[in-house]
Amino acid sequence: MIEVKVNNEMVDRAMRELKRKLIKEGLFKELSRRKFYMKPSVAKRIKRAQAAKVRKKEAARERERLQH
Repeated sequence: MIEVKVNNEMVDRAMRELKRKLIKEGLFKELSRRKFYMKPSVAKRIKRAQAAKVRKKEAARERERLQH
């Protein structure tokens, strides 16, 4: 459970902190993902594409690290 304490009636600051925590937790991504039904085959395709993107990014970082 996410909890944010409000100190000295600083509601704006508490709201910003809550939003940061929700983003970090991945709530907004989950909500947008569940907004519409996605066929399992489409979900697998998207998941594979995201994994390829991560692998490509990691390989680029590794090449960058080895060059320096």
